[in-house]
Amino acid sequence: MMNRRQALRNIGLGAGYVVAAPTLLSLLQSCKNDPSMEWEPVFMTAANGYALKQVLDVIIPTTDTPGASDVNIAQFIDSYMNEVAEDREQQEFQAGANAFAINFKNEFDKEIADGKPEEFDQMVAKYLGAEPDRREDLMDRLTAKQDPENPDIEIDTDAGSFGYLNTVRDLAIWAWKNSEQVGENVLWYDPIPGAQKGCIPLAEAGNGKAMSL
Repeated sequence: MMNRRQALRNIGLGAGYVVAAPTLLSLLQSCKNDPSMEWEPVFMTAANGYALKQVLDVIIPTTDTPGASDVNIAQFIDSYMNEVAEDREQQEFQAGANAFAINFKNEFDKEIADGKPEEFDQMVAKYLGAEPDRREDLMDRLTAKQDPENPDIEIDTDAGSFGYLNTVRDLAIWAWKNSEQVGENVLWYDPIPGAQKGCIPLAEAGNGKAMSL
């Protein structure tokens, strides 16, 4: 019998995490916390889990729309890595999280578990907000590790941090757009979509909002 991980992989995120399927969405919707209890990661270390939440709050902050913490994206990513990701993806994600922790300590002379929101903001800007030439260089260094002709190349912590933050951002955007709260309250939500209508007022078509899946 196909195990849960393989079943989820088969319907997986793919193509920039845009493929939605009921089982995968159920994993996302199951990531709900008792507000009276502190979240404890099952795949990541406690320190890396704390850092993940801080990074996500930088990438998708709470404004007039729900933020990453409001829809439990850290919990989803942790569960995805624990239940869905293949061994290599897990290893790369853990290595990236650890590389990010090393660079954080080098930058601020403190452990990642002691980091402040503004420090995580600086770290995200350093990598995801880097100039195009810098991002291209980091990507080249990251993919060099994956080159089968160069199996002994060790990934550097800068490239690892860059790859980690890119993965977190991609997963976060997918999870945010497909969360129940965002789908029903932010995007254009029509639980029983009707027929195709070519020429209707914008107000009758979600006021230009993307339609929730």
